[in-house]
Amino acid sequence: MALDNLISLSFTAEELTKLDQALQTIDTVLSGKTINLTPEERQQYGSIAEQNKLFVNKAKIYMEQYAQYVPNFLDKTEFDKGYIAREQIEQRLQQLDSLTEQLSDTKVLLDHDNYHNAISFYRSIRYLSEENVPGTNVIYDDMKQFFVTGQTSGPTETPPPSGSNNNQ
Repeated sequence: MALDNLISLSFTAEELTKLDQALQTIDTVLSGKTINLTPEERQQYGSIAEQNKLFVNKAKIYMEQYAQYVPNFLDKTEFDKGYIAREQIEQRLQQLDSLTEQLSDTKVLLDHDNYHNAISFYRSIRYLSEENVPGTNVIYDDMKQFFVTGQTSGPTETPPPSGSNNNQ
């Protein structure tokens, strides 16, 4: 029984070059402008929830309408600069998140297809090895290590048990 692939796609060398160039362009533009936080710093600074974004937006509106009430110790120019940059970044992040999700979902289907095709190959090699087809024992012996009983990692789908004529 032939396996149906869930997805079939390929990239040309030109498409991969364009993708790599676009990613390099993004990296170059962001160089020196973005920050890498440690996990501890991420936890320390956290992120603001939607309700707090609304609060910041409301404060900005009032600061512009009532400039006389903005405290002297608050650098309104720097606040505005950070506010605009945050909006600009958020728009791009939404687009990148969408692209990341698309790539990740596509990879999931490709991984699924590849794994199930590899299982089919393994089962075929196991059968051929059991039938003493020359050259298949080495392949089978190398691949069967992924299906050792009691193994906690590796392929999750165990192939059906081998027949009684097991050439190990």
